[in-house]
Amino acid sequence: MRKEKPKYKQIIDAAVIVIAENGYHQAQVSKIAKQAGVADGTIYLYFKNKEDILISVFEDKMAVFINRLQVIVDRNETASEKLQKMIESHFKVQTDNKHLGIVTQLELRQSNIEVRAKINAILKGYLDLIDEILRQGVNAGDFRADMDIRLARQCIFGTIDEVTTSWVMKDQKFDLLALAPKVYELLLNGIKS
Repeated sequence: MRKEKPKYKQIIDAAVIVIAENGYHQAQVSKIAKQAGVADGTIYLYFKNKEDILISVFEDKMAVFINRLQVIVDRNETASEKLQKMIESHFKVQTDNKHLGIVTQLELRQSNIEVRAKINAILKGYLDLIDEILRQGVNAGDFRADMDIRLARQCIFGTIDEVTTSWVMKDQKFDLLALAPKVYELLLNGIKS
């Protein structure tokens, strides 16, 4: 599997930087290779083309979000606590890698329809975990019994996504993590029983 090859992660991390700094359309494979410290041809041992790199970047980095959220979902805590930790975790991953924020919030959205379809399939795993937190809250009586899980998830993800996009658009000049408690309180008030 290509992910286990030694230079895969090096190329992925380089691609995040190059795409963030140059934009997806200006991020030439040669720039990614240079940033990764590999020959141009090495890129093609791992990836079919630039679109494959973008999809792989999202898959690799989304795994970080998903793995962290899975740990939160599996904890023996209330759904409200899990929701709070999910928001904090989402913002923390973004603030820990500011280039990643630019890629996920801006560059991925400018890709073609085939790339977006593949990205949406990868994102589904994360959204399913948010659904699980909401179901746990409904079942425990913490969240409204009549809540539309899908709509609530869209509101939660849409809110954290928009706050993150605003942070990126403002050149990451405000403290995204400091907003987590306010975002949590706002969202919780809409779903608690």
